[in-house]
This record gives sequence, C-alpha cells and structure tokens, in this order.
Amino acid sequence: MLEGLLGLSVWALVGVTLLLTHITIASVTIYLHRHQAHRALDLHPVASHFFRFWLWLSTGMRTRDWVAIHRKHHAKCETADDPHSPQVLGLKKVLWQGAELYREEAGNQSTIEQYGKGTPDDWMERNVYRRPGVGVSVMLLVDLALFGIAGLSVWGVQMLWIPFWAAGVINGIGHYWGYRNYECRDAATNIVPWGILIGGEELHNNHHTYAGSAKLSSKPWEFDIGWMYIRLLEMAGLAQVKKVAPTAIVGPVKPAVDLDILRAVTKNRFQVMARYAGDVLLPVCAAECRQAQAATAIWLKRARKLLVRNHVLLTDRDRCVLERALGSSADLQVVYTYKERLWRIWEESGANEERLLYALQSWCRRAEATRVAMLEEFARNLRGYTLQGAPAR
Repeated sequence: MLEGLLGLSVWALVGVTLLLTHITIASVTIYLHRHQAHRALDLHPVASHFFRFWLWLSTGMRTRDWVAIHRKHHAKCETADDPHSPQVLGLKKVLWQGAELYREEAGNQSTIEQYGKGTPDDWMERNVYRRPGVGVSVMLLVDLALFGIAGLSVWGVQMLWIPFWAAGVINGIGHYWGYRNYECRDAATNIVPWGILIGGEELHNNHHTYAGSAKLSSKPWEFDIGWMYIRLLEMAGLAQVKKVAPTAIVGPVKPAVDLDILRAVTKNRFQVMARYAGDVLLPVCAAECRQAQAATAIWLKRARKLLVRNHVLLTDRDRCVLERALGSSADLQVVYTYKERLWRIWEESGANEERLLYALQSWCRRAEATRVAMLEEFARNLRGYTLQGAPAR
C-alpha cells in the first residue's frame, strides 16, 4: 500500500518525522552523553534499555563506541588527538564530515579499549546491538510499513539527523561560533541559549565547563530541554540525578579569607572568573576607551574579547593585540595581571590547601591595595563566597 498502514498527510508525516528524530536526540543526550559518558545520572534499567534499543534502530551506534570517542574528545580537546576538533581540522570538515570522523575513530581499537570502560556488555549488546545494520534495516521496514513509500524519506531523515546535528553541528559549530559563559580551556561555545532542537546540547560551553553536570543550562534565560526530560524521568522513578554544576553562594563579607571561602571560590572558580570579567575587566576597558584617543580606542576595542579569553586559547596575533592595548592603559594592565594571577591559583592543582589559602589571601590583600576601585570592590566581595547554606538544585 503506497500510503502505508497509517495513511498520513504530508504535514502529519513532517510532524511524525520531527517526533521520531527528537526521540533520537533525547536518547543521545540523556542516555549516551549524560548517563553513560559522564555518569551525571543513573537510569532505571527500563529507561536505559529503551534508549539503547531506539538508538540501535535509529542510528546503529554502539554505546561503547560513542562513549569512548566522546570521552577522548574531552581528554584531548583541541589537540591533534581530538577526534573532531574544528580548531585543528577546520570547521568545514567537522561540519560536513563529522560522521566519517566518528566512524574513523570507532575503528581505532585503542580508543575504544581505553575510553569505553563501564559501558554495557550484556547478552543483548554482544549478540544484537553489535550488528548496527540489522537495527537500521528494521527501522526502514517499519517506516515503509507505517508510512508507505514516504517511509523512505522518513527513514532517510532519521539516518541523517544525528550525523548532521550531533556529529556536525555540535562538534563543529559548538567549538567555533557562539557565546561563552565561562572561559574553559577549550574553544567550546553555546550556539544558542535555548537547547531544544538538539536536546540541550546547544549549550556546549556550559557542558565543557561542567562536564559532569546532568543539567546543561546555566543562566536564568537558558533552557535545556534534556534537563526537563531528566526531571520528568526522575519524578517517574526512572532516573536519579547524581551531579549538577555548583551554584555560587555569596553571603556577608568576612574580615579575611578562610578555608570556607577558599573552597567556595575554588569550587565556583568559573563563575568567579566570569564575574571578574563582567565586574572588573570589561568596565575598566570601557572606561579607558571613553578617555582614549581614537587610535588607542581602536586597539582597546579589538582587545575587549581577548581580555577575558583563557590564555591557552590566545594566538600569536591575539597576544600582539593584547600587548598593544595593555600598553596603552596602566589600570587595564593591572586588572589583566590580577586576572592571570587568580587563574594561576586554580592551576596549582597539586598544592595543598594551606598554600592555596595563603595565595588567595595574598591576592585579595594586594588587589585591595591597587587603587583600582572595581578591582578593590571585587576583592572585598570575594570574601563573601561560602559553601554554607547551599540550596538544593
């Protein structure tokens, strides 16, 4: 029968196709990404197996392969060993050949063995799901039976959905273009603030900053539809959230930096640095621009984004622009220097708490004596960070 068992109209077919592909997106972000790759939540066996089964039908991807490649991406991000970095391979290649890059890395057995630990290895995985061609063939037959000849188009869209949106757009544009809430050590960006079409994965900078968080939205205006689904699954007893990104708690300012402040500031260091950019770096830069001559103002405007960027992402050209801008303003040089000193405290991961406490105390004391009003105020407010009374998620 040419119209299939359901006999749907064209617009109904479009709606059904979008629904089916959205289920696939939800399966990738909830099961493969947040549950399996990052262990940010636990899933009930019923939910877990449904996602595995659906992904076998709609993508043919094996859990172990996907998880291993994604974990390697985080471990080797923006290096020559990253399986799909547009910063290394170019945006065009990752955007349009993301699926090929995935298949190439899936054939690297050392990657699968090193990064694929802890993924399902039961009878179904070994005897059914290891045959991806069977799953997608079953989906084709089901689509043809339900939708008739139009089922070929439905199936084709299903097969292209993840290779384009996940392997191409998220891995490509998500490391190339967009906005950044946090200056993590790689080039990850938030493509848009509303994560709907790709299940919340659009909020990629948030994810790379807090990779272990089950919730990808961070700011009040951001929306992560994958997190909404997880909360619904939790209410139904089918999921249990294990980790979310920390929330900075700021209370009354204490007379001096103590261990509670150190631990709170360290835990929330990305929020602290984002606040430093918004409260100190950018306002000082704007003030200097207003006072500078036209030629100098040009360099200050060019340096605006570079001032807040993580230093590991700066190119030689970026450093030249920064050097020119910083050389034109003593106050800007001061606040940028203190930003770098604050980052160095976080990077001393091997230091004990006593040493880190002394470093943060010294930073605050010196910052409050710089006579740069915005920096002095920021240093004082830093003494209000606390771990006490942290709210539930």
